[in-house]
Amino acid sequence: MTEIYRVDVEITAPVYDTEVTSRVVDAVSNIFPNADIEEEFGEIRAEAHAMDHFSELLHKQEILDTARGEFFSNREGETVSFALKKQAAFEDRVNFSVGEPDELGEISVRVRVEDPTVEEYIDHIAPPTEDGRPIENGEAE
Repeated sequence: MTEIYRVDVEITAPVYDTEVTSRVVDAVSNIFPNADIEEEFGEIRAEAHAMDHFSELLHKQEILDTARGEFFSNREGETVSFALKKQAAFEDRVNFSVGEPDELGEISVRVRVEDPTVEEYIDHIAPPTEDGRPIENGEAE
């Protein structure tokens, strides 16, 4: 049976005077290809309702544990917030921005989960691992 997930993903990224707007749009769409993107003065705003490609990148880059740590440490109720580095996103890579803000600014992501629970959704996009391999149904893949 396929799970139905109801999530709202809000994405924002500043566009500085030294940047080309289309490159910032590309950075956002590389990570969230199904997002509806709007260009505003000095900012990109986007909305999505799935994070499948983002999840695929986490698996491919083998950073599931890092992602889970970010999600759980930045959770408030049914919402998870995190920041990504623009340059990495432009290169179709996920790189969480922690500590000092990146000089190019960050892509801010806010995920509100309606159904199922936040924990279940995090397990869906970044499953727990054992020896670095995702655990599915109690067994490492």
